[in-house]
Amino acid sequence: MQPATPLFAPGARRPALPSLTGARWYAALAVFILHCVIFLPVYPFQRTEAFVTLHKAIPMQLGSLGVTFFFLLSGFIIYYSSRSDDTPLLFYRRRILKIFPTHWLSTLILMTLVAVPFSRLITWLPEVLLVHTWNPQWTYLGALNVPAWSLCSEMLFYFSFPLLKPLVEKLRTNKQLLIAFASILVALVVMHVCFYLFTDGPKGIHNAFSVRILDTTTSPFYPANSDPSWFQREHIAYYPSYWLSYYFPLARFGEFWLGVLACKLVLSGWWRNTRIWWPALLLAASYAATWFVPINFKMSVLFLLPTALCIATLARRDVEGRTVFLGSKANVWLGNVSFAFYMVQYPVMVWVTHTFIGGKSYGWAGWLGFSALAFVVSVVVSGLIYTYVDKPIMKNWARPKVRG
Repeated sequence: MQPATPLFAPGARRPALPSLTGARWYAALAVFILHCVIFLPVYPFQRTEAFVTLHKAIPMQLGSLGVTFFFLLSGFIIYYSSRSDDTPLLFYRRRILKIFPTHWLSTLILMTLVAVPFSRLITWLPEVLLVHTWNPQWTYLGALNVPAWSLCSEMLFYFSFPLLKPLVEKLRTNKQLLIAFASILVALVVMHVCFYLFTDGPKGIHNAFSVRILDTTTSPFYPANSDPSWFQREHIAYYPSYWLSYYFPLARFGEFWLGVLACKLVLSGWWRNTRIWWPALLLAASYAATWFVPINFKMSVLFLLPTALCIATLARRDVEGRTVFLGSKANVWLGNVSFAFYMVQYPVMVWVTHTFIGGKSYGWAGWLGFSALAFVVSVVVSGLIYTYVDKPIMKNWARPKVRG
């Protein structure tokens, strides 16, 4: 196979990819919808058949699909925006400034709402440092701001990128790129099969993870993960196969590099498809298939190839100027605030629960109304964080000042 023909000349400025920015918002929205089901404890609604039906329609794998999209997109965008004159220290500087201020601010907001026992370091310090998913008990006992778990994997991705990027640059032909992509994909499938076969965990196809239903008709004042009693536990039981498949950063490592290689296949000119309908259909089919596979395979592995194809196709459409819905101004703005939205949604849900839900009784209309309230507040707060925290930090400190 002949060497790949680059899509852009060396050193040429690459255009923005607004469709991928907009798509990031919908991935964050999928996570938000799942979290409304899990973290807004509206009773007695949660004890009704209507809630059971709702939770079956909005299962764990909806949020998992959003996270898988984030991980592959992260690899794609990081490689797409990388520069030959960049240094590892400058790269790490930008990533730290992008992640930690919003992470710490959202965690601080949550700490003002819940009774965190600061003397028990396990309940907050591992998460503040974004290392809590490296240990299963830290993962569960220390899951203060629940969505922050995925940032532990992102930290590993970012650390590895300057170190392993030279290996990717040595892949100069389409054949080499495809072999590398297929090898990582197969390795991930084999890894999940091994987790399923050789570690403890659910073996059936039923969804083993659902909302903890309380024996009450009065709504609690906190979601289960933020109740004061949660932070006093010495040990939380967990399934090793699920923790390894979903939370453990090394198990998600290959997903980032699939995104990197997908980007290289687009930049090489090999990926030319601009018809999004069939990658989207394949992604929908993979999501539907999660109802028929064990839980180890519900969370990411079925989504990997369709997600990579969707991201590559949207990028190719943007490069060719075929941006439509996802690249609209509204969607791009929502995509820009999506990281803050992802990080503040749980603190907002805790606030809504403690302020409006706790001690009262509501039906399905109450749950729907409080979900809408959490959505509006999360969008407003995330917009403020993006405008007054994220943008100024990245503008003023992400790159060293050029002295005149």
